[in-house]
Amino acid sequence: MPTIRVPGGAARALWAVAFLLLLLPAYALTAYVLLPAAWQHYARTNISPRPWPTSYTQEGIPADPINLWVVGSREEVIAAMRAAGWTLADPITVRSGLRDAHSVLFDRPYPSAPMSTHWISGRPQDLGFEQAVGASPRRRHHARFWRTSRPDGEPGEAWIGSATYDRAMGVSAYTGEPMHHIDPNVDRERERLRQDLTRTGRLARASEIPGTPHADVNGGGDRYETDGAILLVVLSPRPQE
Repeated sequence: MPTIRVPGGAARALWAVAFLLLLLPAYALTAYVLLPAAWQHYARTNISPRPWPTSYTQEGIPADPINLWVVGSREEVIAAMRAAGWTLADPITVRSGLRDAHSVLFDRPYPSAPMSTHWISGRPQDLGFEQAVGASPRRRHHARFWRTSRPDGEPGEAWIGSATYDRAMGVSAYTGEPMHHIDPNVDRERERLRQDLTRTGRLARASEIPGTPHADVNGGGDRYETDGAILLVVLSPRPQE
């Protein structure tokens, strides 16, 4: 039987591919199972709840600051955000995850790409919106919302939320899994969303609830600074003249 000779460069490439294929399962197990489980155990006893409103990762790590409080029905929130140029994010599924990875790797559009899940009081976000910057979701404005009570105690729907800007793709400082890194100036993103909603004519009134200025690190290890204020927005059922 004749001997098949593989050129040196091709052989090294084959070895590299084989090595990566062997590494991928180990990386996935570490980043998505072992390290998250370890952080979840650590967070139960070693991470104190923040004195300011914030979301948390599934592992219990403090995530992004809460800087929004929107009064309006689910339909009104979706209509106002869409009118402001924001897109409702797709839920996380195998299909959406693969499409998201393809769009980021090959710089392809995916305006409704899924976003990671954050939690408040044991509940994941109810709504997520985004605005891509460029062709793909590598950079984007995004906001998460959780249903809550109205600030005035009256019946009706309201939503607390967190608006931040994803400035780049990277990996989590805690688990090593792929994630977006946020811009540290979260107050600028809060103000940008106010301006977007104002232009739609669906904003009945807006004010700020003062908070505690602070600096912190989010669930991926990104540092941010904020004045702690929460933008209180009351939506109009229909566009105002």
